[in-house]
Amino acid sequence: QLQPVESGGGLVQPGGSLRLSCVASGLPLDSYDIGWYRQAPGKEREGVSCIPIEGQTYYAESVKGRFTISRDNAKNTVYLQMNNLKPDDTAVYYCAVGSARSMCFIGGSYGMDYWGKGTLVTVSS
Repeated sequence: QLQPVESGGGLVQPGGSLRLSCVASGLPLDSYDIGWYRQAPGKEREGVSCIPIEGQTYYAESVKGRFTISRDNAKNTVYLQMNNLKPDDTAVYYCAVGSARSMCFIGGSYGMDYWGKGTLVTVSS
C-alpha cells in the first residue's frame, strides 16, 4: 500500500528547530501536491504547509516566517524545516500526498489521497 512515512519529530525546547522528512516509496513526490498537516490534542487537524505541483507554496499564518517546506527530488523527499518552535506547535504532524485537484494549496485536505501515520513534535521546556 502506498503510504508516506514521516520522520524527524521529537522533543525540543521553545525557540529550537526540527526538520521533518516525508518519503514515499512508489510515489514520485515531484508529481503530486505534498502537504504537512498537524493535530494537537483536543483540536482539529489543520493544514500547516503545502508544496503543490504548480503554484505557490502555502503556509498557515501561525507558521509563516518560521517554517519552510521544500522538495529534494533526487531523494524523493519533502522536508518541513521548523524554526523558532513554540509550545503551540506541539502536535502530531502528518505528511499527505494528493493530486493536482487537491485543496492543499489553501491548507485543505480535500484530494489528499495518501496519508502517513504521523510524527510527534513536542515543544516544551
